[in-house]
Amino acid sequence: MRITGIEDLHASGGRKTISFLKITTDEGVTGWSEFSEFIGSKGLTALIREIAPGLIGEDPRATGRLSAMFKAKSRVASGGLNALAYAAIENACIDIKAKALGVPVYELLGGAIRDRLRVYWSHCGTYRISTPELYGAQPVRSAEDFAGLGREVVEKGVGALKTNIVIFDAPKPFVYFGGFGVGPGHPERDLPQSVLTAAVDQLSALREGAGKSAAIMLDILSNFRPSDCIRLARALEPVDLAWLELDLPDPEAVCDIRRSVRTPIASLETCYHREMYRPFLEKRAVDVAIIDVMWNGIYESVKIADLADAYDIGVSSHAFTSHLALMMSAHMCAAIPNYRYVEMDFDQPQWNDELFHTRPVVENGHLLVPDGPGWGIEVNEDAVRANTPGN
Repeated sequence: MRITGIEDLHASGGRKTISFLKITTDEGVTGWSEFSEFIGSKGLTALIREIAPGLIGEDPRATGRLSAMFKAKSRVASGGLNALAYAAIENACIDIKAKALGVPVYELLGGAIRDRLRVYWSHCGTYRISTPELYGAQPVRSAEDFAGLGREVVEKGVGALKTNIVIFDAPKPFVYFGGFGVGPGHPERDLPQSVLTAAVDQLSALREGAGKSAAIMLDILSNFRPSDCIRLARALEPVDLAWLELDLPDPEAVCDIRRSVRTPIASLETCYHREMYRPFLEKRAVDVAIIDVMWNGIYESVKIADLADAYDIGVSSHAFTSHLALMMSAHMCAAIPNYRYVEMDFDQPQWNDELFHTRPVVENGHLLVPDGPGWGIEVNEDAVRANTPGN
């Protein structure tokens, strides 16, 4: 079997573009993966197109050899866009290999340990601040609306949720993204008292609506420096967060935060490969290591999870785009012993389901692990081509 073509396809995802990689072979087996240029990854498509011609004629089933070759070719510029590009290619090749064998991808990882996975409702309320019409949802306009969101999540049978800080004391409500250079908080990355108070009000309302048994997480991304992460965690202790999620590049800083607060700390979604994860894991800087299969590739993701397990640290997936990325994450979480949750965006554009012939199934807050060949989900190529960004 040989690779005959590599093509990127892009569909409108409402607030973001959904990007797919399609690899075709001379035996008629097609592999798919998903990648994203949504935040900080502009130019990824161009890089994949630059790499692709050199892979024509390669055997896509030789995933170990391809992985070693990818690592060698990017050694002087490892991580970053190189990691994302090679992960997208590797994931599509693994889909081909599993389909050729007639088995789910997780069978190539040692087999599924479980057939259903706990999910959490990610970006709870976040997308409804600015574009509720995309999701057929009521807009969120006050901290009190988060109480209703908490009730909605629990009533739909989902026992866990994650949100971001929202500022309502403004002409228009907005999500606090100072760490990304958007709005207030840039470049200082400090935590004004007004933002701290807003976060406490928002999360308290969410807890009131969701009840005592729901798991609530807060993702503060790279918005604050370590001392303010500690201030925020301590202020939110009455809410009893399942975890505070943050992204900082210094293992010592994250370790200091974890040692200074009672709230569990989740992090590392911005890390690539075991080399970047290792110093955080060695220092036991986190309670939960977050892994993105789109960004690391499924094989490397499982190796990272195994490394975390050696330090008795749990793992959760990172996936914020479409159903394919979700299912790619599901295969990792099905095959590792130390998974905690699968991230899932329940607020999706109303046309997102049309991009796939098969769709995820969630029952009682659990994602059913697919049992079809490959990723177990089929992209509707005609629908993707008909729904290009801006169309």
